[in-house]
Amino acid sequence: MNPNAALERLAHASWLKAAQPFFACLDGEGGKTRAVGGIVRDTLLGIEGGRPDIDMASEFVPEQVAERGRAAGMNVHPTGIEHGTMTLVHNGRIAEVTTLRQDVETFGRKARVSFGTDWTEDARRRDFTMNALYCGPKGQLFDPLGGLDDCLSGRVRFIGDPDARIAEDRLRVYRYFRFVVSHGNQQFDPMAIAACKRGADDLGALSAERVGREMMRLLSHRRCAAALAEMAVIGVLPTELFSPRVLADLARLEAFAVPLDAEMRMAVMALAGAGRQSLQNMWRLSNANMARVERLIGAADLARRDHLAELAYRYHGEREAGLAIAAAIEGSAENWLNERLTALQTINPGRFPLSGSDLVLAGHAPGPTVGAELQRLENLWIESRFSLDRTALMALARSALRDQ
Repeated sequence: MNPNAALERLAHASWLKAAQPFFACLDGEGGKTRAVGGIVRDTLLGIEGGRPDIDMASEFVPEQVAERGRAAGMNVHPTGIEHGTMTLVHNGRIAEVTTLRQDVETFGRKARVSFGTDWTEDARRRDFTMNALYCGPKGQLFDPLGGLDDCLSGRVRFIGDPDARIAEDRLRVYRYFRFVVSHGNQQFDPMAIAACKRGADDLGALSAERVGREMMRLLSHRRCAAALAEMAVIGVLPTELFSPRVLADLARLEAFAVPLDAEMRMAVMALAGAGRQSLQNMWRLSNANMARVERLIGAADLARRDHLAELAYRYHGEREAGLAIAAAIEGSAENWLNERLTALQTINPGRFPLSGSDLVLAGHAPGPTVGAELQRLENLWIESRFSLDRTALMALARSALRDQ
C-alpha cells in the first residue's frame, strides 16, 4: 500500500474536524495530545465504518484533562481513572483521553504504571506496532516505533519482546489472532506464534467473558479458518472442541459465497461435536447468542434432510444460513448449496391460516387436543407446500372430529 496515499488519507480524515475541540482544549497544536490507536490505523488503511469514538493520548494528567474539558464546556466522565482515562463528550462525539504511561512494575493486567510525558515509552507499552501510531490535529502522523510499514503491509507484530507483551496481559494472545484475521490477512509472524505457543498454558486464568468477547469478534470476520487452525495447533484453542473434523467443516463453510457470522460458526461446532453447553461454558455466551445458535441448528437439521418447505416456514430468517451450515457439515459441493438456495427463493409460505380458536369453533373441545390437532394440520399444510387453504384445512379438522 502506498505510504504517501495513506498519509494523505490521514491528513484529510473526516473525523479530524469533529476532533478539533478535543485537540484545542488539550493543546494538540503543542503536541501535548494526539489521537491514537484504531482510528489512526484504520484511516491509514482506508478502512471505514469503524467505531466513531476517538482514543487520545495526552501528557496532561487526568485532573488536568477534566479541568480543561469542563472549561471548554464538555461533559467529563472519569471512566477509567485508575488507568488514567477520562472521557470527554462534545456535541455527541466521545473522546477517551488517557495520560501517557509507562510500566513501573508488571504482573499481568494489574501492572503498576506511572504517568509521564515520554511518547516513546507510552508507545512501548502498547500491544502491536500498528496500534502505536499517533495523529496530531492537522493529520500529521507521529510514529515513534516505526509501525507505519507494518500497518500498511499487514504485518501484526508485537512491540518489543512478544513474551513480555503477553505477560502484561494474556488476552493479547487472542487479540493477536483477531488482528491477524482483521488486519493481517491471516499471515503469521513466527516470533509472535512462538510466544503465543509459550503462553498458551497460562490462558486458563483469563475470565471466560473476556475470552468470549475476543473470540466472538474474531469469529465474526469473513475469513478466519486458518487462524482457528493455527490456534488449535499451538494449544490456544482446545482440540476436543476444535478437532480436525470441526476445523475442516469451518473451512468448508468459509469457502461458500454466503455471508458468515460468529453464531453460524458456533452452530457448525455444536453440530460437529463441540456441544452447546461446552461452547457456552467456554466463552460465557449470552442467551441471545445461544438462542440464535439453537435456531441455526434447527434450520441446518431441516436443510440436511432436504425439507426445504419446512425450513422456509419455520426458520425464514435463518434458512440460507442453515443450508450453508448443512452443506459444510455434510461435505456437499457448492452447486448443491446453490441449487437449494435458488429453490428457497420460490417458496413463500406466508402465515398458517388457522388458529386454536378456529378449531374450537369447528367443534374441537378446548384443551391440549386442540394444540395437537393444530400441529397435525400445520404439518399437512407444510407437506402440501402450503397449497391447502383455510377452507381445506377446516374440512380436515371437521373430518377428524367425525372419525373420533
